[in-house]
Amino acid sequence: MTMTMGAVAQTIIDDALAETKAWLRIETAHDDAAITALLRAAIGMAEDFCGQLMFVRSGAEMLSASSEWVRTRACPVRSITAARGVPAEGASFALASDAYAIDIGADGDGWVRVMQPGAAGRVEVDLTAGIADDWLSLPDALRQGIVRLTAHLFAERESQAPPSIVTVLWRPWRRMRVA
Repeated sequence: MTMTMGAVAQTIIDDALAETKAWLRIETAHDDAAITALLRAAIGMAEDFCGQLMFVRSGAEMLSASSEWVRTRACPVRSITAARGVPAEGASFALASDAYAIDIGADGDGWVRVMQPGAAGRVEVDLTAGIADDWLSLPDALRQGIVRLTAHLFAERESQAPPSIVTVLWRPWRRMRVA
């Protein structure tokens, strides 16, 4: 279904920018806007490749209202705070706390099931997910992969493929899911 998450915090981007500029040996602010845009893209690529959110942020995810356990796409989930029923037509409504169940596995997978959906065909859950609270808490391999990919995108503008070292750094963090 759909997932809408907040943006990566500006303090994280600022710290990542400083590390990337140090890697590129850039001391001026002339290219900061371009590098920042590339950093945001590299973080998005890391999240897509690994199947995990790099940085903790809140958002909402739309799931089918099923009596079977349904896994959230966002991971690793830290908390699921609310659930709303979403009918085919009309406004969403808060589900009673005994109408649904939530679970967060040890691997960070979030699970939701709706025992009493009422008119809801879908359920929207509010959640918080992500690996790290800030730039320096992100594991070194993930952080270095983001820096190297950003530097590559900045320096090799005509290149068609990212350097293989990036996927080598990220591969241990990759979560594969069977559809």
